[in-house]
Amino acid sequence: MRSVRHRLLAGLLLSPLLSGCFASGGDASSADADADAGSADGSRLRVALAFPPAEGFSPYGADATLLSRLGVTEGLTRLDANGSAAPALAESWKRENDRSWLFTVREATFQDGTDVTPSSVAASLAHATRAKPVPAALAGVTLTAKAAGDRQVRVTTAEPDPVLPLRLSSPSLAVLSAKAYETKGTTSPVGTATGPFELTEVNGTTAATLDRFDDYWGGRAQAAGIDAKFIADGTARTNALRTGEADIAEAVPVSQAASLDEGIGRETATTRTTSLLLNTASGPFADARLRAAAREAIDTSALAKGVYEGHADPGEGIFGPALTWADGKRVTPSGRARATEPRGTSITLATYDNRPELPEAAQVLKQQLEKAGFSVKLEVREYARLESDVLAGKFDAFVSARNTMLDTGDPVSILAGDYTCDGGYNLALLCDKQADQAVARAESVADSAKRQDATMAAEAAILRTDAVVPLVHQRIITGVAADVRGVLLDPYERTLVGTGTRR
Repeated sequence: MRSVRHRLLAGLLLSPLLSGCFASGGDASSADADADAGSADGSRLRVALAFPPAEGFSPYGADATLLSRLGVTEGLTRLDANGSAAPALAESWKRENDRSWLFTVREATFQDGTDVTPSSVAASLAHATRAKPVPAALAGVTLTAKAAGDRQVRVTTAEPDPVLPLRLSSPSLAVLSAKAYETKGTTSPVGTATGPFELTEVNGTTAATLDRFDDYWGGRAQAAGIDAKFIADGTARTNALRTGEADIAEAVPVSQAASLDEGIGRETATTRTTSLLLNTASGPFADARLRAAAREAIDTSALAKGVYEGHADPGEGIFGPALTWADGKRVTPSGRARATEPRGTSITLATYDNRPELPEAAQVLKQQLEKAGFSVKLEVREYARLESDVLAGKFDAFVSARNTMLDTGDPVSILAGDYTCDGGYNLALLCDKQADQAVARAESVADSAKRQDATMAAEAAILRTDAVVPLVHQRIITGVAADVRGVLLDPYERTLVGTGTRR
């Protein structure tokens, strides 16, 4: 039986894809001497986010990136601007053999006042391995962790894992104190994480309050705290920024970008691809010939130019042009099924409105598919009320935006999680022997360049099935008020506010 898991969006890269540091909204290294904070401790930041917490801020599902973007949680490693593993709670690491890595843990404190120790790190990783569903970064991986001295923890995998430091950068593998696990069956990041901001209050799915954690190992944050609001409607998020009710608004709709004052809308190239996922397990698209007909009906350039108003590139593959090595290694899919006439075949197409371009993209797809002969019913919901039905195969087609850097730093992992028989986030419910074999071959390769080649061969094997039709490769627009500095415009969408973010 397939395993399925809650998650939101997507991990890549064994070689540089971007140069320099993440862009920020100003100088993040020094405080504003004349800031209008009202106190010497800095003012609070008001942040409008697109996705509400779907699982009570559990770090093991869709909410993991909410926690990392708000500066609450950290893991042993993080991703730098080049997509490489960089120190976080681990100061350094070394590979002892094919299956064992030794990480040196820095001196740090949890937000409940207890010390970060190798034992607490090992316990956190152990809890992640037992989580249901399993975090995407650990899909198909058997991992154990044990303290190995005063400052070291040894992480061992059942099979050789050449990308383990990248894997441990996943927001779902955050290190939390023992208090986080006191209530059986739940994991609470409230006051138990290590980041510069402490989650102190959650108001359902509408708002959250965070206060500065003064004992953060990386230095005291310049903002006193964060008042976060979850606003699914993109126009409402933008209006909150425009009227001064928010200092930062994520995922500004492209239709609203031109209405912002110059310098307020910050565009960032990302590794996010919007795709049409077709249900291969049941319904009309269990027929590969109808999947081919759907693919042939779609004009991706019309989506990039029309719906995204030039803020996206036409879809070329699962990995888009932000991965600078991918285009030169891309393999043309072969052996695709021959398209058959839809002849009025009825399908249900679903998407979510947290990203405002998606319903419009789905409407254009509806028109294109109907022109080709399909009969299309469109359903739009908020993501939190849609995901479980998609994973259960209740729709024939689904339009989704997925960042391939979101879960882990390894491009093969996204293919394994999203497109294999046992994949934890397999929205297309694909189970194809050839695709599984290609992904497995890529997983076994340690050399960086050869692993990239194998990754693109696996991408071609998946595209051959027409289970996924890449639509556009996105750029995102973040709204940043004129007096705000130090916003982290992260192409991987894992971070947003940090110690230098302030107004």
